[in-house]
Amino acid sequence: MTVLDDIIVGVKEDMEARRRLVSFVELKDRVAGAAPARDAWAALGGPSSNRDDLKVIAEIKRRSPSKGDLAPIDDPASLAVQYADGGASVISVLTEKRRFGGSLADLDAVRAAVDIPLLRKDFTVDEYQIWEARAHGADLILLIVAALSDSELADFSALSHELGMNVLVETHTEEEIERAVAAQAKIIGVNVRNLKTLDVDRSVFGSLAGLIPAEAVIVAESGVRTAEDVTHYAASGANAILVGEALVSDSTPRERITEFKAAGAAAIAVRN
Repeated sequence: MTVLDDIIVGVKEDMEARRRLVSFVELKDRVAGAAPARDAWAALGGPSSNRDDLKVIAEIKRRSPSKGDLAPIDDPASLAVQYADGGASVISVLTEKRRFGGSLADLDAVRAAVDIPLLRKDFTVDEYQIWEARAHGADLILLIVAALSDSELADFSALSHELGMNVLVETHTEEEIERAVAAQAKIIGVNVRNLKTLDVDRSVFGSLAGLIPAEAVIVAESGVRTAEDVTHYAASGANAILVGEALVSDSTPRERITEFKAAGAAAIAVRN
């Protein structure tokens, strides 16, 4: 069993526990009464004419399977405000509990604190989670190609769009990019971390980004530690970066985001 397989086992068990407490009917009622989703596609650059700077998806992440505890984050709302003030375009909130220490309560707290788009970062394997994400104020969800069949990828994308949300489709290989493109994904991430082994190889991004259609928003995921890493990703075709560890472990995340955006904008200017 791979690391990803093991995580998904726990995700399904925890989801079933929540489903016993909150029915599909109740979730759908909550969604019907929720404010409309914010436009994450536009926030991340949307049309290619609006991509002169690097967008930052700033992540609230307490721990990871590879590094263990990263930061306690007693007040995710306060951290989210710092992210927004620093210029983050989207805030990612990890809601997986067992490996990452997240929760839907974190998503609720962040939604109440900021007005920019939110990504519910989790391992989506059931439509219940998609309704759940919208009910708790998410504007964007993550779909990991390695965890889904083609039919699930298509169906989950369609449902997300029906609920007004956008989808970040995560890939790690050429074959997964082909599947993401076939599913008409508009926001495609390349995760340089192999979720089956947790190994990180930053060169993966440069080898795969050129395979993604120019009209898609291209997101570099994982491996962002310094401004030099940001420059590398932006020079290799990234329109956005998703970064968590470097921000939650920094005492000045607002300033770090500003630094990353400046490095990305300079690299994009050279690239263009």
